[in-house]
Amino acid sequence: MNLLFARFGCLLLLYMSTMLSAQAATINVTPTDNLQSVLDSVQSGDQVVLTEGVYQGNFVIAQAIELSGETGAVLDGQNKGHALQVNSAGAYIHNLRIQNWGINLTDLDSAIFVSRSAANTRIEHNYLQGGGFGIWVDASPDVKIVANKIEGDLGMRSSDRGNGIHLYNVTGALAKNNEVWHTRDGIYIDTSNGNELIGNHLHDLRYGVHYMYSYHNLIKNNFTVNTRTGYALMQSKYLTVIGNRSKNDANYGILMNYITNSTLKNNRVEGVQNNRNPHMQQQTNLAGLEGKALFIYNSLFNEIRDNLFAESDMGIHLTAGSEDNVLSGNAFISNKEQVKYVATRTQDWSDAGVGNFWSDYLGWDMDGDGIGDVVYEPNDSVDQLLWKFPSAKLLLNSPAVETLRWVQRQFPVLKAPGVVDSHPLMAVPQSITDSGLVPGSAGAQWVGN
Repeated sequence: MNLLFARFGCLLLLYMSTMLSAQAATINVTPTDNLQSVLDSVQSGDQVVLTEGVYQGNFVIAQAIELSGETGAVLDGQNKGHALQVNSAGAYIHNLRIQNWGINLTDLDSAIFVSRSAANTRIEHNYLQGGGFGIWVDASPDVKIVANKIEGDLGMRSSDRGNGIHLYNVTGALAKNNEVWHTRDGIYIDTSNGNELIGNHLHDLRYGVHYMYSYHNLIKNNFTVNTRTGYALMQSKYLTVIGNRSKNDANYGILMNYITNSTLKNNRVEGVQNNRNPHMQQQTNLAGLEGKALFIYNSLFNEIRDNLFAESDMGIHLTAGSEDNVLSGNAFISNKEQVKYVATRTQDWSDAGVGNFWSDYLGWDMDGDGIGDVVYEPNDSVDQLLWKFPSAKLLLNSPAVETLRWVQRQFPVLKAPGVVDSHPLMAVPQSITDSGLVPGSAGAQWVGN
C-alpha cells in the first residue's frame, strides 16, 4: 500500500510539473505598458521580457517568474525606494539595467531588494548604477548573485553610499564573479553563516569585503584593488580565506579583528602603502593610512599559511593579545618594515620545522636543507623603543643605538617579548611561486596586472 501511494505521489508531481511547463508563458513588455500590472497578473514560471526603453517606477515581483531585459531596457527607480523588490521564492532576474533608486540607507533603498520570503532567488548579469544599496538580501536563504556589475555614485560621500551587495542574516548565499566599484563597501556580510564569495572584483571602495558576526563562510579567489581596506574580517569565526588578492589597498590588505578558528591560505597581498593612492586619501578624507599588508587584532587560534605579503609599508602587525596563531610557509618580501609585534610573550612563527621566507634575512644554510641555520628575529627592544618614540629614529645609526643592540645580543635576558622564526626559509615557497609570483632579487613582480 505504501509503495502504491509513493508511486501515485511521483506521478502526481510529474503531472503537475508538466502542466506548469505547458502553461508557462513568455510576455513581452514595452515602455507604454503598465509593467506593475503585468507583474501582478503573471503566473509562476512565466517569463517577462522588457523590450528597449525606460520603465519608470518601483516594481514588485510576487511570483516565481523570470524577468529579463533586451538591450536598452532600463528600470528607473525615480530616485526613491527600491527599484525592484522580490517577494516570491524562485524568481530569476537577469540582463537588466537598473538606475536611480533611492538613497535613504535607513529605509534600505536598493536597486534589488530580496525579501525574507524570496528564497532561491537568482540575480545574474545585471548592471546597477546608483547611490543606495545595490543588492540587499534580507534573511532570505540560498540566493545566487552572479556576474553583476554594480557601480555607486562617486558624487556622494563614501559614508553616505550604500554597499554594493549586502547580505543580512542569510545562509547558503553565493556571490560569484561580480564587479563592484564606487559604492561604500563592495560586499558586506552581517550575521550570516554558510555563504560563499568567489571570484569577485572589488575596487575603488572603502572596504572590498566586510564581515561582521558571521561563521563558516568561504572567501575565495576575490580581487580587491584601490580600496581603503581589501578584506575587513571582524567579529567572526571559522572563515576560510583562500586564494584572494589585494593590490594597492591603502590601509590594510587583510584586517583580522576578533577573528578565531579561521584559515588564511594562498592569499597574495602587495603594495599596501599609505602614499600609493592619493585619490583614496582624498576620497576618504583620512590622513595617515597605515599601509599594513596584514593587521591582526585580538585574534586567536588561526592558521596563516602560504601567503605572500609584499612591497607594503608593513608586512604584518599583531597586537591586543593576538597569540596562538600558526604562521608557516608565508613569504614577506620587500616590506619597509616586516613585523610589528606588541604583546607580553614571545611567539615562534614556525610549525613542524617550517618557518617563513623573509627577504631581509641575513642568515645562512650550511647543510643545504632550505632552512636557515640562524633564528630570524624581525624586531628587538630597539625596534619597540622606536615604535613608542618615532622621533628616536633620528638616532637609528648612532653609537648609542648600536650599543643597545650589542648589549641585547650579549644578554638575551634583557630582550623584550617579540617574534622569532626558528626555521626561516631560504627561498620563497613553491606554493607561492606557483600561484603567479616571479621571484626577484630585490623584490618580486606579479605575473599579470
